[in-house]
Amino acid sequence: MERPSVVLLDRDGVINRMRPDYVKRWEELELLPGAVEALARLSRAGCEVVVLTNQSAIGRGLTTRKQVDEIHRRLSAVVAQAGGRIQAFLLCPHTPVDGCACRKPAPGLLLRARDELGIDLARAVLVGDQLSDLEAARAAGCPAILVDPAGDRAAQAGLPRDAWVRSLPEAADLILGQP
Repeated sequence: MERPSVVLLDRDGVINRMRPDYVKRWEELELLPGAVEALARLSRAGCEVVVLTNQSAIGRGLTTRKQVDEIHRRLSAVVAQAGGRIQAFLLCPHTPVDGCACRKPAPGLLLRARDELGIDLARAVLVGDQLSDLEAARAAGCPAILVDPAGDRAAQAGLPRDAWVRSLPEAADLILGQP
């Protein structure tokens, strides 16, 4: 894989553990093993790091945009302490029934990153844990890597072994060309 200039990442399931009741405040965010260091490694290697995340808990009234922004501010600080930088957080606050253009699998968040941040999506890569992340990337013309600890979603989608990894640290290794 040619090293991308930008790494776009889903948040829940890639950087932090998914919660059935959503991550609504900082205290509920459980970072996945090695995630912070992987983000810092990508950043130190010269990749811009941007988080693109569906946050339907806002649209469901379970949390506020202000609370989610605080989670992101604190996550940025943790990554900065490790020597990295998250360039931006772009989110979709809508629920699946809202029919918006920004909720993955729609490509709206990627197109917004392209337009607002000047990202060449063909030279970027999206790292996500759901097949909907890969669908959004494909629709936007962006390469993608699936994070799938068990390999079951990758098998379901018929992905070749070099298109999925078990964790964000493995994704960073693949992106940076490290064994």
